[in-house]
Formats: sequence, structure tokens, C-alpha cells
Amino acid sequence: MVKKFSAFLVVCLLAMALAACGSSDSTGSSGNTSDSSDKNNEESSNKTVTVNHKLDKTDVPKNPENVVVFDYGALETLDKLNVPVKGVAKGSALPEYLSKYEGSEYKNVGSLIEPDFEAINELQPELIIISGRQSDAYKELSKIAPTIYVGINNKNYMDSFTKNAKTLGKIFDKKDEVNQELDDIKQSIQNLQDKTSESDKKGLIVLSTGGKISAYGPGSRFGLIHDVFGVQPADENIEASTHGQKVTFEYVAEQDPDYLFVIDRDKAIGGDTVASEVLDNELVNGTKAAKNDHIVYLNPNVWYLSGGGLLSMEEMIKEVKNGLD
Repeated sequence: MVKKFSAFLVVCLLAMALAACGSSDSTGSSGNTSDSSDKNNEESSNKTVTVNHKLDKTDVPKNPENVVVFDYGALETLDKLNVPVKGVAKGSALPEYLSKYEGSEYKNVGSLIEPDFEAINELQPELIIISGRQSDAYKELSKIAPTIYVGINNKNYMDSFTKNAKTLGKIFDKKDEVNQELDDIKQSIQNLQDKTSESDKKGLIVLSTGGKISAYGPGSRFGLIHDVFGVQPADENIEASTHGQKVTFEYVAEQDPDYLFVIDRDKAIGGDTVASEVLDNELVNGTKAAKNDHIVYLNPNVWYLSGGGLLSMEEMIKEVKNGLD
């Protein structure tokens, strides 16, 4: 009887030991599954980039293909970084330095104002990049593919410019390249600021279109000349806006700027009037800017059609610096 009980006890102990081993294996297996799950989640997150932008928060795939670009500033940045795109807004005038995108290998996806939704759908894009002119179409575009807004905040130009460049660098694995470009630009701006900080000369920015002119001051569309580059404004009370404040030639004469920076909108869009002819009048010619040959005609392809990209920022710095020399 004792032997039978001892044998039974041994069997029970063995069973308990096996159960404990099984439990340990199960726990270990569960731990491995958790580790594997964490790894998979990490790999999944590494394949997407979450972009916080003015219109939304959007998850974008890393290194997307079939990219559609409406913002010319973003297009020039991607061009600088050698990132291929498939669709471009050709329905509006492309800046001359981006003329290669007129080629048939790049699909026309509409104009800056009116996206061609059918053409965009045909491309089956993985990413759509827009700015202010397309913001009303954001919801419709987002139904087709992840869509991000990269418009510039004129009142905080450098922060938004830097953020946009770094966002594109992160999406397309070009972080180091972007950081180097931004460092170079920062140094160029510092050099320009060193020059403007030593001068008491004042500047006025005007846009010419259809024979009329509008003025732009700090915080406006072209206000980085004052806000970032450091040129003192001839008039600190110009209403900050995208379209500028309508002014007369009498106003220009009254402000009498040392430098007059001019953007010829008609030249950019193929209009009939020429800014240099519009400004060739007695009132403008009597200003210090005209008398000292300091009327600076800025490249409208860079300033009006594009802007906010790596290429245009480099050109803007160079043009203002040369204009002040």
C-alpha cells in the first residue's frame, strides 16, 4: 500500500514538474511574441512619416512613388534633392528653372487653381503635395492619396521654410542633404544680414501688374526682404497681406526709398505690360532709388511663381545681395 502511494506521489510530482516547464515555455513563447509584435510595430512605423501641417495630421509612406506636386517651392526642393516626381501642375506657368517638368514624362495634373482629379486618379499617387492655392481641394485630394500642405507662413517665413524642407527630407530619406542645404542658406542669410545691419538705407517692395502697383511690407508675401534679410522698410505701416496694398506712384515718391524692389507679375504670367515701363515716370524717377540706380527688378519666376524652396531661397538671397551692392 505504501509502495503504491509512493509511486502515485512520484507520478504527481512529475506531472507538476512538466506542467511548470510547459508554463515556463508558454511564458517564454508569449514574451517572444510580444517582442516580435513590438518589432513589427516599430518596422511599420519606420515605413511611414506622420506630418503635422496646417490642414491636418497625415501619415505618409516613406519614399513614396508616383508623387504629385502642386507647390512649385516643394517641386524645386525635390529637384534639388534628386527626388523623382510623376505629376506636376502644368496648367499654370512653370518657372523657367523648372521647365524640364514640361516634359511628357511628367503628367499634367491640372493648374495651381484647378486640380485635374481624373488625371491624378490615373496616376494612383502615394503622396500629393499642395499649398495655399489648392487648400480648398484638400479633402477631395486626400481621398485619392495622403496629402500634405507645405505653404509658407509669411509672418514666420524661416520657421515654415525650414520645417517644410526637413519634412521632405524625412519623407524621402534626405535628412543629411537637407540639413547641409539649410546650413548653407543660414550662412548666406547671416552674411546678408551683416551687410544690411550696417546700413541705414531703406527699401520698398512693389509688385507691378496691369499698369498698377501694390506695396508689400514686413510680414507680407515678399516681406522676408525686411523680416529675414534685414532691409529696413521705407514704410512700416503697410498692411501685411498676400496681395499687397494698392498704392500710387505719388505714394512711392512720398516714401522716397533708397532701394525699390520690383516684382513684375505680368512677366511671370505672360501679361502685356512691362514693369520697367510702368515705373518709368517722373514721380518714380525722382526717388533716391532711381537716381542712384537702385531699382532692383527681382526674378518673378522665383518670387511670384515659386518661393519657399531650396533653389528659390538661394536665388532670393543672391538677388537682394546683388541689388544692395
